[in-house]
Amino acid sequence: MSGILGRTRLLAPPYRERGGRLLAWALRGLGRGARSSATLILVLAAWEAYARSGAINNFLLPPLSVVLERVWQDALSGDLFLALGATLYRGLLGFTIAAVAGVVLGILIARSAVVRWFFDPIVSIGFPMPKIAFLPIFMLWFGLYDTSKVTMIVVSAIFPVVTAAVVATEGVDKELAWSARSLGAGEHQLLWEVVLPAALPQILTGLQVALPVSLIVAIVTEMLMGGNGLGASMINASRFADSSGVFAGIVEIGVAGFCLVKGIGALRRRLLRWHQEAQEPTTV
Repeated sequence: MSGILGRTRLLAPPYRERGGRLLAWALRGLGRGARSSATLILVLAAWEAYARSGAINNFLLPPLSVVLERVWQDALSGDLFLALGATLYRGLLGFTIAAVAGVVLGILIARSAVVRWFFDPIVSIGFPMPKIAFLPIFMLWFGLYDTSKVTMIVVSAIFPVVTAAVVATEGVDKELAWSARSLGAGEHQLLWEVVLPAALPQILTGLQVALPVSLIVAIVTEMLMGGNGLGASMINASRFADSSGVFAGIVEIGVAGFCLVKGIGALRRRLLRWHQEAQEPTTV
């Protein structure tokens, strides 16, 4: 019995120290969240106060409480979820296609001279170009359907993914590849066990850029082409001079974008638990 207690006493300090570190990490997270929440609360309170002050016509800037009431009404009627579902379907479908195709193409460009020769001029010209200019062409080719909208999302979101994948693959430490080859690793093993893990942080950065782009383009295509979705709902509200409906759409899009960005950030932290950036800084 005394031996067990003795071992427990020996193990207790490390566990207490680990618990202290976890508590400190949680408190730091809560502190950061409180600071960012305080800023947002101040902005929203200023919106409500300014709109209620009479300094501006409520048609131009309805109070936040009125806008939130409209969001609640849209949620109760089901219109919010139908529009949100349509927008997220198009945005996430286009993002997924762009992510898969962009990563594959980026790795091929970095590892194949022939592929680089063919695609490098296309990426160099297409990356800075405003891709929304292709929307009329896609409308002519595919009509006023989801195919045009999803294609526009893919074309817009794929360039940051390709660029990140190329830079990440080329930046893999050559000594890692040489060491793997010296140990008998083939090209398939080298790609999956060395190149991809080493390039993953930068590839995920490209995906984090592409996801908001996908949502933005989904909203813009809905505004321009109509149909259903959050963008189309905002345009319909503006046509009937429904300012609270327009601002409700802005709030809904903001919340949806915030959740998507936080979601991919959480996915990044989970996938990179082994990576240096996921480790808590120390003073040792």
